[in-house]
Amino acid sequence: MIKAAIIRCEKNETRCPLTNCFKCLVETKEGFAGYDECMPAGVFTCRCPGDNAVDLAKIIKSKGADVIHFCTCTFATKTDQGWSQEKGGFCKSIDTLIAKVHEATGLPCVKGSAHLPKDYTAKVWE
Repeated sequence: MIKAAIIRCEKNETRCPLTNCFKCLVETKEGFAGYDECMPAGVFTCRCPGDNAVDLAKIIKSKGADVIHFCTCTFATKTDQGWSQEKGGFCKSIDTLIAKVHEATGLPCVKGSAHLPKDYTAKVWE
């Protein structure tokens, strides 16, 4: 069973309780679709400009996480037609941030959780 951690953005923490992220994690859908079984390994909130993300990820790794997912809201925006990458999300440097976390932890890092934009395949840093 995969132990998946989630890193979310502070800009959405008071509006989103991660309900669909956890639902997708448990049901192995959307960004978690590649796993046979999955359980939560922890959740942290990244604070702008992302300087804490590596330290948070190291803690998550020490708690047994096998993979770290970054919430879809970090790179996509909710629209009337669903989620879109066109205007980006809350984090303008999400790819750089994910690369730093992957490099520091050696864990696979996935860009996406729930609400993946149409025709988007979750990008994985391995």
